[in-house]
Amino acid sequence: MDFHGLRIAVTGAGRDTGRLLALAFAERGARVFVTARDAGAAAGTAELIRQRGRGMAEAFGCDLADPDSVRGFAAALAERTGHLDVLVNNGAGYLTGEGLPDADDADIVATIAGAATGTVLLTKHLLPLLRSSARPDIVNLVSACGEVGHRRSGAHPAFYAAKHAQAGFAEILSYRLRTEGIRVLSLFPPDFVQDGPRESDADLTAASVVDCVLFAVGQPRDCFIREFRFEQVRPDGS
Repeated sequence: MDFHGLRIAVTGAGRDTGRLLALAFAERGARVFVTARDAGAAAGTAELIRQRGRGMAEAFGCDLADPDSVRGFAAALAERTGHLDVLVNNGAGYLTGEGLPDADDADIVATIAGAATGTVLLTKHLLPLLRSSARPDIVNLVSACGEVGHRRSGAHPAFYAAKHAQAGFAEILSYRLRTEGIRVLSLFPPDFVQDGPRESDADLTAASVVDCVLFAVGQPRDCFIREFRFEQVRPDGS
């Protein structure tokens, strides 16, 4: 799959799945705009891309829980490119704890602001660049925690709340932007592992999630894939 020349922004790309996404797009020829709350982590991903010699990368600090930081990144990106082909809304802080008292107020605010408000604001401020693309895609790494009836994660209720908000935003955005030819794709993976055997009786891996994103973005423009839903390995392994 060749993404040569595409301009792609990936949030939360300083480590883990976001870094894998940025590397995968770059290896296929894309120019990747890498963001992370920690600007140094974003720079580390960009340096890895440069070392591999495929694609191009620029690093930016962007705290999705801070509206000023979101606007600053959007403005900086607009200075570097006249269009954006793909926005990957991956950045979101995971919060553990089954009980409400298991997280303090600041962590709850940051979790909801980063995944929900941050996704909305960043998409809003980058929409002009996406509208200037000949093949715009918006990809949202939501979570099975955003599915109605999903109760199998050990995430904090605030994370569930943030992901339900993100899922609702993605759904209405897909409907309203469809007429403009802007594809909005959402993935709802269960809690997954960064590394592991990619086998039917094992946990979902980050590499498989990345492959789903690459597949969807690479489809012809008449193919609007709205969602990826995943089966989850049962506790008994069945």
